Amino acid sequence: MTMRLHSVLFAVLLVGCSTTPSAPMPRETSIDLPRFMGEWYVIANIPTFIERNAYNAVESYELAPDGTVLTTFTFHKGAFDGPLKRHTPKGFVRPDTGNAVWGMQFVWPIKAEYVIAYVDPAYRETIIARSARDYVWIMARTPDLPPAEYAALVERVAKLGYDVSKLQRVPQRWR
Repeated sequence: MTMRLHSVLFAVLLVGCSTTPSAPMPRETSIDLPRFMGEWYVIANIPTFIERNAYNAVESYELAPDGTVLTTFTFHKGAFDGPLKRHTPKGFVRPDTGNAVWGMQFVWPIKAEYVIAYVDPAYRETIIARSARDYVWIMARTPDLPPAEYAALVERVAKLGYDVSKLQRVPQRWR
């Protein structure tokens, strides 16, 4: 299947799942966008079909001059040395959300909900969530977290209303 077709299917899946009525996702009140930019390692997630069996997953953000967020999501499929996959959606920060809610566009005109539900004060750990509570991502600036920090993030995910039994660790191995 081509990368473009994967992106279309991913976007349809995200938007299709967002039609389920759910309580709004709690979010950070204010995000410093320039500080949020850069690389985030995906530590764990409730994966979309594209992310299943992903290794060394990294989400990178770059603030464009027009205020959009250029996003690059890369991972190896199936193994650490598996084929490299790359997706490049664009984030659109929604007004009056303190920069914490974005529309993530994989294909025009569909924009899937992307909520920064948590970021620690040092901008080292974050939880990205959705009101449908179908997908969630725990990410960090480093490829691994100490067990206590990871457990605290999983607890936060549970308090957001997710079934954490669906949460999967993403294998990360960097040299």
